[in-house]
Amino acid sequence: MRLRELTKTGLTAGMLCFSLAAFNASAAVSEAEAAKLGDTLTRLGAEKAGNGGAIPAWTGEKTPAPAGFDGDNYISPFADEKPTLTINNQNADQYKDQLSAGQLAMLKKYPGEYIINVYPTHRNAVFEERVYEAAVKNATTVSLSESKNGITEYDTSVPFPILHGTDSEKGIQVIFNHITRWRAGSLSRRVTQMTPLANGSFTPVEFVEDLSYVTELTDFDPKTVDPNILFYFKQEITSPSRLAGNVLLVHETLDQVKEPRRAWIYNEGQRRVRRAPQVAYDGPGTASDGLRTTDNFDMFSGAPDRYDWKYLGKREMYIPYNSYGLMDKDKSYSDIIKAGHLNQDLARYELHRVHVIEGNVKPGARHIYAKRVMYVDEDTWQIALVDQYDGRGDLWRSSEGHATYYYDVMVPWYTAEAIYDLVSGRYLVLGLNNEIENAYEWGNKQSSNEFTPSALRRSGRR
Repeated sequence: MRLRELTKTGLTAGMLCFSLAAFNASAAVSEAEAAKLGDTLTRLGAEKAGNGGAIPAWTGEKTPAPAGFDGDNYISPFADEKPTLTINNQNADQYKDQLSAGQLAMLKKYPGEYIINVYPTHRNAVFEERVYEAAVKNATTVSLSESKNGITEYDTSVPFPILHGTDSEKGIQVIFNHITRWRAGSLSRRVTQMTPLANGSFTPVEFVEDLSYVTELTDFDPKTVDPNILFYFKQEITSPSRLAGNVLLVHETLDQVKEPRRAWIYNEGQRRVRRAPQVAYDGPGTASDGLRTTDNFDMFSGAPDRYDWKYLGKREMYIPYNSYGLMDKDKSYSDIIKAGHLNQDLARYELHRVHVIEGNVKPGARHIYAKRVMYVDEDTWQIALVDQYDGRGDLWRSSEGHATYYYDVMVPWYTAEAIYDLVSGRYLVLGLNNEIENAYEWGNKQSSNEFTPSALRRSGRR
């Protein structure tokens, strides 16, 4: 899509035309192959058919907001359902083909405490029409750049609804599908992050986060847009008092090898703004107690270039899904945060098909995770589970993305991201908002002036 078309569509910065070495890029799919979208495949590329068992066919029927929903309390549309299966350390081996290495390790490490309650599967992730239209267009126009670190002719939505090429190319295509997936264009949210000690005690760190794709800005001008900017992001810590006022600003670049992510930090104690090149790769995540890398945010984000990626195919797996129990406003953080892991009685898992990719650190590159195995939901292209290995090849951390469908805005996203450290017995959870009123404000368009380094100081406060 060309820049002149942006004025007609008003879509997100992901819709920008971004071209890098297009002539040598891996080719997009043919019109004949793309014809499967909307036929045997959904328009985002998932198999429409069920598996003849627990996984139903995809119908595209929108899940209505349940009675009693007031715009803040995301009530489960499936509240009356009961688990059809509970997996524990006693029967885990029976279901090992449907579980990640991290899930199996957690079942073994916390016998009888960490359990996986499996509920009926719902393929209820349905998007706005413009998201589908853009994905179908992308199928025949978007390609990987010659370096494989960027994409050409990108539009809104997922760039590669149909994976193609070598297993290496398919692996990086899955990464870009996750990174660029639709997240409503602009929003503000208030969420917490906790890093419980081994005994379960914790101190919530509360953030206010603003996200805006370039074309969602109130002062969007297609003539001045930087085609390598995917979105703007600002994160302010509001509590506890010892951290309050510190602010992170990110201009997220689409090709982070061509141009690294632009990041700045305002430190309230020093009252100064400085560039933050460490906000990348395995740099420590904000207030994470060393339990999260920067690229652990959103399960995986940022530059993918330090890994050789490989597509391993599709599997049916029990993944966190429709996790409304973890955002129940009647539950406190203490009800959810337990020693070693989240309260698994409140978690929900369903059987879904996932794309599996593996990333191994390239020779000569470095990262604290020598290998990552990711499991990506076929209906949303959102990462559901990640196994993270250390330099010795041992499983180190297991990540779970507890997904929720925000039915009022037709956006699937995370209720909570949990990263379990299998060595220390500690974990991090990000995204909970049970004790926060009006945690999400969708569609709150902002000016580009709110996402500049000079705006950081006035954002920070105690």
